[in-house]
Amino acid sequence: MISVSLQGQLKDMSQWLALARVAENAGFDTLYVADHPGTTAAPFVSLSAAAAVTENIRLGTCVLNAGRWEPFTLACEIATLDVLSGGRSLLGIGAGHTPAEWSMVGLEIPRPVDRVARLVEVVEAARKLLSGDRVSMSGAYIKLADALLSEPCPSQRPIPLMIGGNGPRLLTFAAESADIVGVTGLAKLLADGHSHEVDWRTESLNRTFDLIRSTSAARGRDVSIEALVQHVEITENPEKSADQIAKLIPGASAQDLLTSPFIWIGTPATIVQQLQDFEQRWGVSRYVVREDAILKVVEIVQLLRSD
Repeated sequence: MISVSLQGQLKDMSQWLALARVAENAGFDTLYVADHPGTTAAPFVSLSAAAAVTENIRLGTCVLNAGRWEPFTLACEIATLDVLSGGRSLLGIGAGHTPAEWSMVGLEIPRPVDRVARLVEVVEAARKLLSGDRVSMSGAYIKLADALLSEPCPSQRPIPLMIGGNGPRLLTFAAESADIVGVTGLAKLLADGHSHEVDWRTESLNRTFDLIRSTSAARGRDVSIEALVQHVEITENPEKSADQIAKLIPGASAQDLLTSPFIWIGTPATIVQQLQDFEQRWGVSRYVVREDAILKVVEIVQLLRSD
């Protein structure tokens, strides 16, 4: 399955609604919106607008920053989207990684261990609220007193959950709890406060995907694995393109790019074959591409749907 994510600017209503229609008509599985206040559109407002002009495509967040959301507000937002879309919502959430999303409101970004711990509490509380439970909890980060989401009542129970990010703690929790584990392959945060180095060496990918599959299997679960595709290059000469692109991606070699699920380089047919290989090798069955690649990927979507 291939989904598309809005990561850039929302210029006007017609542009956004046209993208939603194109994504649905082309056969994309989910239309995602990112959550980076100040640099991307507000996710739930955008997705509710898309719900009005689509019928089948799922509508989700990729991903919400759990460090900046309270579970009661979050549960109300996703439940509203689920009702307005006729049961097509998907809750995607992560621990947050962009320092500016804290510093712009006068806060210091928490340590990674604290961000993941807060994610766990937010997910636990939001899921209970969306199930119709009355929730009281006094965690390290989240406090609720007799909280109940009586309206709106979501059309789906449960709403599908995707937890996305990187690192063993987060991916272990995702494999234990989520329906979909979203993997970015990102590593060290760079000085700009948003970009990252990557670690797409085969041995690193083996460890990451083995962790997800072994953790979910130990719990008797069978999660879907979703990779965030950073770039799509349609070309007859993938080796040459990989050499050029590798110069722009800290931490990646050209060979890494040619063997990673996070970069697609080649003809549509060769990319489809590679995706099938990734599913057999690592269990990766879902992908998210950014909106600037949507037209490049349409043929790939159609080839996969025809198999």
